[in-house]
Amino acid sequence: MHEVKWIKGKTDNCYLVRSGDSAILVDTASGESYDKVLEECSKVNLKLIVLTHPHFDHAENAAKLAAHFNVPVAFHEADEKIFDSFDSQPLKSYGIVGKVVLQMSLKVLRNTKVVKPEKTFFIKEGDDLSEYGIDAKIIELPGHTDGSIGVDVEGKSLLVGDALDNWISPATGHLYNDPAALMKSAERIKNLGERTIYYGHGKPTPNRFKEKKLR
Repeated sequence: MHEVKWIKGKTDNCYLVRSGDSAILVDTASGESYDKVLEECSKVNLKLIVLTHPHFDHAENAAKLAAHFNVPVAFHEADEKIFDSFDSQPLKSYGIVGKVVLQMSLKVLRNTKVVKPEKTFFIKEGDDLSEYGIDAKIIELPGHTDGSIGVDVEGKSLLVGDALDNWISPATGHLYNDPAALMKSAERIKNLGERTIYYGHGKPTPNRFKEKKLR
C-alpha cells in the first residue's frame, strides 16, 4: 500500500509518495516553500525526485533538494530546454481564470532561473518506478509542456502536474503550450477511470473534471 502526502505551497503543490521505507517526491514547489518541503522529505527515505515538468513552481527546489538528499531527478527529455528558457515553450490560456493565472505567472516564469540538478535522467511513457520502492508508472501527458508527465501509483492515485488543475473546480489545465495535445491528455486521464487525482494546483479530487475545448 502507498501513501500520498500532499505538501501545499502558496499556490502550488508537490507530493511525497511513500511505500514502506521508500519514498519519491513528485515536483518540488517554488523556492518560498523550500523549508517546508525539506522538513517533510527529512521524515522519509527519499530515493528519487520526479518532475512533471520544469516550471519554477514545480522545480525551483529540485537542485537543492537533490543535492541535500543525494538523489537523482527525473523528467522527460522534451522538457530539458525549459531549464535554459521558459520561452522555449510559451504558454497560452483559456477563460478568465487562465488569463489571470497566466498574467500573474509570466513575469516570474521568465525571470526565475530553475537550476538544472546535477544528477538527472530522462523518463518516458511506461517507465516503472519499482526500483525506487514505489509501485508506479510514468504516463506522458503533453500539452501544458511538450514533455509533461504524470505518475500513476498502483492504478489508484494519479499525479497529473498541470495537465489538469483545480484552481476553482477540476478542469483541463488552464495554461498550455499545445492545445490539441492537452485535450488528448485530458481525455486519456478521463478514460483511466477511478483514480484520486493530485493536481499541481488545487486540492485532490476523484477523477471527475470539466473538459474544455481549446484552440
